[in-house]
Amino acid sequence: MTAPQPRPGIMDIAPYVGGKDTVEGVALVRKLSSNEGALGPSPKAMEAYVKAAAELHRYPDGGSEKLRAAIGRHHGLDPARIVCGAGSDELLNLLVRAYCGPGDELLYSAHGFLMYALNARGVGATPVAAPETDFRCDVDAMLGKVTAKTKIVCLANPNNPTGSYITKDDVRRLHAGLPRHVLLVIDAAYAEYVSRNDYESGVELAGTADNVVMCRTFSKIYGLGGVRLGWMYGPASVVDVINRLRQPFNVNAAAQAAGVAALADVAHADASRTNNDIWLPWLSAELQALGLKVLPSVGNFVLVGFGSLAGAEAANAHMMADGLIPRMVQGYGLPEFLRITIGTEDEVKAVRESLARFVARR
Repeated sequence: MTAPQPRPGIMDIAPYVGGKDTVEGVALVRKLSSNEGALGPSPKAMEAYVKAAAELHRYPDGGSEKLRAAIGRHHGLDPARIVCGAGSDELLNLLVRAYCGPGDELLYSAHGFLMYALNARGVGATPVAAPETDFRCDVDAMLGKVTAKTKIVCLANPNNPTGSYITKDDVRRLHAGLPRHVLLVIDAAYAEYVSRNDYESGVELAGTADNVVMCRTFSKIYGLGGVRLGWMYGPASVVDVINRLRQPFNVNAAAQAAGVAALADVAHADASRTNNDIWLPWLSAELQALGLKVLPSVGNFVLVGFGSLAGAEAANAHMMADGLIPRMVQGYGLPEFLRITIGTEDEVKAVRESLARFVARR
């Protein structure tokens, strides 16, 4: 007799590996590998989280009613069209489970978030990557890859790990070119960091089209990656489907309380955005002055090129020895690059000094 066997395609999945957070032999490290909020969580969110400890024996609100109401107030949205999840990762997975299966295709931009392809393979669907132009989603290339088998198009905007974005007009052109039965999923995890006049998070399109959803997270600017909290906004029909599929208590009580408090602390989110507005362009300019290739970014991270995989590995080892942890991104088809989170002033300046020493030794 043979052991139980998984469905075809499961064993083809390379498990997702998160950013490292330790360096052997180095006591003091600065983790810059996961794009976590530089200023951490709001003190008010931490207070709400601690207060929730007294009620840990109670099941959480299965519908995340208070949290959805708070999101609705903050963004001017109908709470009935919001679904909360254990990070936007859970919601992205649920959308793929709901709308894709064997024989279907999920389309994404070549350097898009790794979980799109992994989620597709997990349900027996085929992930299809469209080529990019200058490390940016190419709408014409995406539309050129649409077939009768396409069921979902995933667009990370801004994109991780490249830091690029496409304009509101380009997003609408992409949507207009899709068949009505294709679901456009706009993954706007880094939307709060973008201040460009031609950018839109996807909330307008998700509010008016019956085949568009927008996913957001509390893991980045709100600094709540550790509690796993995200949300989705879209048409009532898709919200109904996801509510049927999600687990009944998918968001824990402490996470819900922290999320409500984080939204109320506008000053903390503003400070996090300001930190990024100052140090993202500073670090980009400083690293370019060292002769390194730095891609333009509107996220809370920057992608830095070192010419080859060997160069990126050497730079990674050098930074790690200095207690700085960047992210290798060869899994995204970018072997010569390192992704570096924009941290605090001290962290950003430490990155500059470390890479200055590295470049001087080459």
